[in-house]
Amino acid sequence: MSTRYGGGIRVIREGWTVQFGVLGPVVAWDERGELVALKGPRHRAVLARLIIARGRVVPVELLVDDLWADPPAGAVSAVRTFVAALRRAVEPDRAPRTPPRVLVTVGPGYAFRAEPAAVDAWRFEHVVSTTKAQPEQALKLLDEALGWWRGPAYAEFADAHWATAERARLAELRLQAVEQQTEARLALGLAGQAIADLDAHVTEHPWREEGWRLLALALYQADRQGDALAVLRRARGLLVEQLAVDPGPALRRLETDILNQAEHLRPPGARSTGVGKVWEEAAAAYDEAVGVGARARLESTVGLLRNLAVTGGGGLEAARRHRLAAILAAEELGDVELTARVIGAYDVPAIWTRSDDEEHARQVVAAAERTLAALPVDRDAARARLFATIALESRGSRDSRAREAAAEAERIARRLDDPALLGFALNGVFMQSFERAGLAARRDEIGAELIGLGADHDLVGYEVLGHLIRIQALSALGDFTRADQHAAAVDLLAARRELPLVGVFTQWYRVLRLAAEGRTSTGALEAAYREAAKSLDGAGMPGVQDGLLPLALLAVRGEPGRDEDWGPYEPWVRPLVLLAEDRRSEAAEALSAIPDPPKDLMYEAMWCLVLRAAVALGDQEMAERARGELAPAAGELAGAGSGLLSFGPVTELLE
Repeated sequence: MSTRYGGGIRVIREGWTVQFGVLGPVVAWDERGELVALKGPRHRAVLARLIIARGRVVPVELLVDDLWADPPAGAVSAVRTFVAALRRAVEPDRAPRTPPRVLVTVGPGYAFRAEPAAVDAWRFEHVVSTTKAQPEQALKLLDEALGWWRGPAYAEFADAHWATAERARLAELRLQAVEQQTEARLALGLAGQAIADLDAHVTEHPWREEGWRLLALALYQADRQGDALAVLRRARGLLVEQLAVDPGPALRRLETDILNQAEHLRPPGARSTGVGKVWEEAAAAYDEAVGVGARARLESTVGLLRNLAVTGGGGLEAARRHRLAAILAAEELGDVELTARVIGAYDVPAIWTRSDDEEHARQVVAAAERTLAALPVDRDAARARLFATIALESRGSRDSRAREAAAEAERIARRLDDPALLGFALNGVFMQSFERAGLAARRDEIGAELIGLGADHDLVGYEVLGHLIRIQALSALGDFTRADQHAAAVDLLAARRELPLVGVFTQWYRVLRLAAEGRTSTGALEAAYREAAKSLDGAGMPGVQDGLLPLALLAVRGEPGRDEDWGPYEPWVRPLVLLAEDRRSEAAEALSAIPDPPKDLMYEAMWCLVLRAAVALGDQEMAERARGELAPAAGELAGAGSGLLSFGPVTELLE
C-alpha cells in the first residue's frame, strides 16, 4: 500500500519502509518521512550509481572506476564497506543473516531492487509517460509530480560521467511535464495561470519551440493577441539570429491562426463558462443598472484602468490614453470632488523615473493642480492623492514643487494612518528621491518600508514596488547577494498575481548582475542584453525602452556603437560618439552645450559619460563639475541604481 507524505509517496512492503529521492540531491527517507543518514559522498555515489542502473547488476570493478579517477589500494574493499553501510541505513530492521532486499549482491556486483514507486524519478517518469487522463486529473497529477523536484536530478553528481545521460533524460522529462501541465491548463481555460510559468520556461529554455508556442497560445487565450504575436516574433528572431533556422511548422501555423482568430484556439466552452462568463454577466448587469451618463461610470473606469495598466503591452498604453480622457470628462462635469477621486484613484505603482509620455504626464499634473486649487482644504485624503499624483507624474523634474508635493502627501498619509494612501505617497517620495547623486541607501529604506506595508496590509502592488526599488538600490550599493533575494521574491509575487512587467526588470537586473561579476565575456554580455531588450518589445514602456539597449552596450564595451538610436540619452552620449569618430572640435562643442541630466535613475550614469568625455577632451572645468556631482556617490556603482546597467565603481571614475 502507499500513503502520501511530504513531497512524495511512502512505500511499504513486507515490513520495511523507504523512499529514495534523486530529483535533487540524492537522499532517502524513513517511514516517518525523516532523512536517513547515508554517510559520505561516496556512499551516496554508490547508491546513485545503482539507482541509475535500474535493477541491472553493476560489477564492483565498474563501481571502483566510477568512484575514483585513480583508484587507491583497497578500493574494492571500500566499495563493499559502502554497500554494507547503505544496507544498514535503508533496512535498519533486517534480521542478521537475512538477505538484503534493496541493495542485493548478484554475481560480481550489486543491483538496486526497490519497487518502482520507491524512487521519485521512477514515479515521475511514470506520470509523464502515462498521463492520458481528462485535463482536470492530468493537471492534478502533473502538479504533484513537478512538486517532487527539489533541484536538478542527482544534483551533487553533475560532473560524474556515469550520471550525465540520466540527468539529461530526467531534465528533458521535466520540461515535457511543464509543457503537458500547460496543455492541461489551457484545455481548462486557465491561460492566466499558465503565462508567468511559461514566461520563465522560455527564458530558461529559449530553444524549445513548444514552450514558445504554448506561451503565445496562452496569451491569445487571455485576450492578449498583440502580446501573443510579439512572443512569436521574439521566438523567430531568436531562432534566426542565434541558430540560423526558421521557426517550425507549429509556430508558423499558430501565427497564421492567431491572425485569422481561428475558433479552435479557444478551449471548449471558454466563451461561456468560468471567469469569462462571470465577467460577461457582470458587465451586462452593470450596463443595465448604471446609466451611460452616470458619474459612477467614471470612477469605475479608473478602477478598470488600474488593473489594465499592470498587464503590460497594449494594456498599459490603453490605460494611459483612457485615463486622461476620464480626467477631462470629470472636469467637464464641474464636480471638483469627483475629479479629485478620478485623478487620485489611479495609484498604479511606478518604478521607472522617466515618463512614457511626457505630454500626457504634463496634462495630468496640470489637472491635479487645478483640482487642488479648487478642492476644500479639509479633504485631506483626496488632497494627499493629488499631491502624490503630482510627485509621480513629475518624473525626473528639477522643480522643487514635485518634491514638496511628495513630502506633503507623505505627511498627510502618516497622519491619517492610511496604509494604501501611504504606499501611494511613498511611491511619489521615491520618484523624487534623486535631487543629488548617492542616495541609494535612502531609496533602499523606502523600498523596505513599502515591502513591509504591502505584506502587512495585502497591498501586493506596493510590496512588488518595494522589492524592485531595493533591487535598484542594492545594485547601486554593490550588494548583489541581497538584491538577488529581492529579485527571487518579486518574481514569485509576480507569478502568483499575473504581473508580467515585473519580469522585464528582473531579467535586465540579472544581466547587470553578470556584468558586475566581471566573469562573463563582452560578447556574451552583449547577447544577454540584446535578449533582455526583446522583453521590452510591446511592453508599453517607451520611457524605459528608448535608447536603453545602446546605452547598456556602451556600458559593456566601453565605447559607443555607430548609428545607434540613443533616444533621450543622446545629448550626454554625443561627445563620446564624436570622439570615437575623431571629430574632437565638434565633440568639445557638444560637451560645452551639454544640459544637466534629469534627476532620475540615470543621473549618475549621465554624469559618468560627461566626466569621461571631459577627461578625454581635457576640459578641466567640466571634469571638475562632473566629479563634484558624482562625489556623493563614491562607494556606489555608477548607473547601477537603475537596476539595469552599470558604468563601474564611482570611486574609480573619480580617480
